Order: sequence, then structure tokens, then C-alpha cells
Amino acid sequence: MNAERTSPRAAEQRFIVLVGLMGAGKTSLGKRLAKMFELPFLDSDAEIEKAAGCSVADIFSQFGEAEFREGERRVLERIFTGPTAVVATGGGAYMDERIRAMISERAVSVWLRADLDTLVRRTKRRDDRPLLKNGDPHDTLAHLMELRYPIYGQADIVVDVDDEPLSDTAERVYKTLASFIEAQTPIAARI
Repeated sequence: MNAERTSPRAAEQRFIVLVGLMGAGKTSLGKRLAKMFELPFLDSDAEIEKAAGCSVADIFSQFGEAEFREGERRVLERIFTGPTAVVATGGGAYMDERIRAMISERAVSVWLRADLDTLVRRTKRRDDRPLLKNGDPHDTLAHLMELRYPIYGQADIVVDVDDEPLSDTAERVYKTLASFIEAQTPIAARI
């Protein structure tokens, strides 16, 4: 661990939840942050796939988005009753008021805010994103930004992400989170 880093002990008390649109880097960055904070990493989409026994794309096509969102809420409820972790959520999870309330109560939320060009470039790397299957991905992402960014703005921390090296982004987010958590943690819990 870097000598400049504060002890992650305070982070053990609250989940760290990453929110943002698809392509913002929630999973990649989440894995890196989990190592830095010495916490487990969970990807809510992967947990949904485990629980359902099929892919997110299959859930969308067979049952629809509404059923997927209900499963997502149940999986996040289960996650929040377990050990503290760094959690990457699906892009639509934070739009649900009940999920935002759970996150607010149990976690520090971090919005990974990316510009449209970055999201379009990153989402082209994978073809398993159900919301990008129909129509122009650029237009779909622009529409999702318009709908979701005002809600994502309710996150505890907002971090702009771009195409800098992942290690640089992780270090920036770690320092921001460590400062935020330290400021929110009573002194007795830090000793």
C-alpha cells in the first residue's frame, strides 16, 4: 500500500458504491479500488446473472427491463446485508428511489461522470449492452445522459473520468474517497 494512503479502516464501515452510465468504468475502477481499500469487490450485474442463471441481455429479452430492475433491487438488498464491499452498480440502478435510499443509508456513492464521446468509444468495445441494441448508440447514450445525469448528481462524490490511465483515475478516486470517509467518520472510529 502506498505510504501516502490513509488506513482503509474507516471504509470498512460503509459500502463504496459506484454509479454512472455504461462505459464509465465502474467495474474496472471498482476492482482497483477494492484492492486499494482492502475490501471485496462486487458487480451487481454479475450478481444478478448468478442469481438468475442467465445473462443480463437474456433477462432483458426474456422478461423485460421492469423485471430486470426488480431483480436488481433484490440483489442489491442482499448485497447490503452482507460484508462491506466496493460495489459497481448497473447504469439504471441509481434511478430507482428505493435503491438510492439504500445506498444513502449504507454507502458512500461515487458518480463516475464521463462525457458522451468517452462513453460511445468505450461502449463500442462490447456488444452485450441491452439498452444499446436498438437504435444509434450515440443517440441512446445522449438520451440516457439527459435522463440520468440529474439523478446521478445526487451521489456523495462526483468524479470526472476520461481516457487517463486507470491507475491514475483509481488514485484520484481513492484520495477523494479517503478524504470524504475520513471527514464523515467520528474520531473514536478512526483510532
